[in-house]
Amino acid sequence: MSRTMKLALLLFGFVYSVSGFVLDASKTQGQSVFSYIENDIVTALSPSSSQALMVNLTLIEAAASKGAVCLDGTLPGYHLDPGFGSGANSWLIELEGGGWCNNIRTCVYRKTTRRGSSNYMEKQIPFTGILSNKAEENPDFFNWNRVKLRYCDGASFSGDSQNEAAKLQFQGQKIWLAAMEELMSKGMQNADQALLSGCSAGGLATMIHCDEFKNQFPNSSKVKCLSDAGFFLDAADVSGSRTMRNMFAGVVQLQEVQKNLPESCLNQLDPTSCFFPQNLVNHVETPLFLLNAAYDSWQVQASLIPASADPLGSWNDCKSNHANCNSSQIQFLQGFRTQMLNALQDFSTEAQAGLFINSCFSHCQSERQELWLSDKSPLLTGKPIAIAVGDWYFDRDAFKAIDCAYPCDNTCHNLVFN
Repeated sequence: MSRTMKLALLLFGFVYSVSGFVLDASKTQGQSVFSYIENDIVTALSPSSSQALMVNLTLIEAAASKGAVCLDGTLPGYHLDPGFGSGANSWLIELEGGGWCNNIRTCVYRKTTRRGSSNYMEKQIPFTGILSNKAEENPDFFNWNRVKLRYCDGASFSGDSQNEAAKLQFQGQKIWLAAMEELMSKGMQNADQALLSGCSAGGLATMIHCDEFKNQFPNSSKVKCLSDAGFFLDAADVSGSRTMRNMFAGVVQLQEVQKNLPESCLNQLDPTSCFFPQNLVNHVETPLFLLNAAYDSWQVQASLIPASADPLGSWNDCKSNHANCNSSQIQFLQGFRTQMLNALQDFSTEAQAGLFINSCFSHCQSERQELWLSDKSPLLTGKPIAIAVGDWYFDRDAFKAIDCAYPCDNTCHNLVFN
């Protein structure tokens, strides 16, 4: 199916592309059930992907004996491009995103995709943006050991259970541990600098595992974390329902995610609440940078305005293109931004925190070259994302910037579906 056709299906409410995602909406026992599967649109939108370094997939052969397997029982994998020169002992680990599965049906379907089985993973992927090996595209991390850890468990690398009847393995936590052990054996144990990053579901995983990652290294190593488009809000949709909370509750319960959430959070809140970044973020002790669009296009499409919350399609035009939103719809979206800023208040006061919150309709800005660093990159205080993150990581500048409200930012790359 062509990209144009995928986007056109938006209008019919069946399967549609959302900022690099495909949303499959259906009804089960009266509830809207969503299976979020990332597709290739994010890569396709990157103008430099055709010239990008292609990096081979490596399966973690030792994972099977540890029970660290994908949903279908296949081996997990990663892509590694070795560092060189001054970056030979520096490591960047990128946790892949791609949504979640929240019940048996959606997880069984996910087994037939690269988000649930390494049988369907690409054998090579392009390294762009924060993974680029070109100094002009990625000045601070281009010569580091750069790794993309593939996502095939459906719970942000945090599940710890199984369902024998459905032949489903929920082993995200074990995949995380097996990957760390494998990379340590590849030289990461000698790292003097390390950065854990991730986009979307991988951005949430970065928050969950940030302190674990830091604890892999001696205190003398500089270790920080970057969460891109991972700040999912526990917000009401346009019908007043809690679509995102209901979906997260299914993920947490099905995959027993509570086993791997911070005890300090669980002592105060229920497990589903502790899976939400707004509650999780203040329990992360390692320096953390949050990169997020204030009008995150995935959340606008799938959490705030799912088809189940808008059966008459009154939001379709607005959802396809924010320029088509009427004043009351814009007011609702501004309310979402306000909720995000309120949720970030405590975090923003932390001395070691970093923030790049731009008022764009976008999603996953560190992996796309034209957003990470290019002549037309989004800017805050005159800085593109790559420079802001690098300044923060290397303590050149304690970068914290929150954009003014839409439509004031003319550097945005807003996603439009038509």
